[in-house]
Amino acid sequence: MSLFDDDRPARPAADSAHQIGQPLDRLSVGELNERIVTLRGEIARLEAAIAAKSAHRDAAENVFRS
Repeated sequence: MSLFDDDRPARPAADSAHQIGQPLDRLSVGELNERIVTLRGEIARLEAAIAAKSAHRDAAENVFRS
């Protein structure tokens, strides 16, 4: 155990985290819907990161074109 264990972010419980390809037969309809909402949020976050990186790259390319 480290002196700084309290500084580490808490890891989500294995049951609450969605894993790609995991069996879905034991999840309720409500749990499946919750995961869909979570995954849609994550997709939006990833798309925003792509847009930000693309804008950054485009700005850099424009500097060197001038």
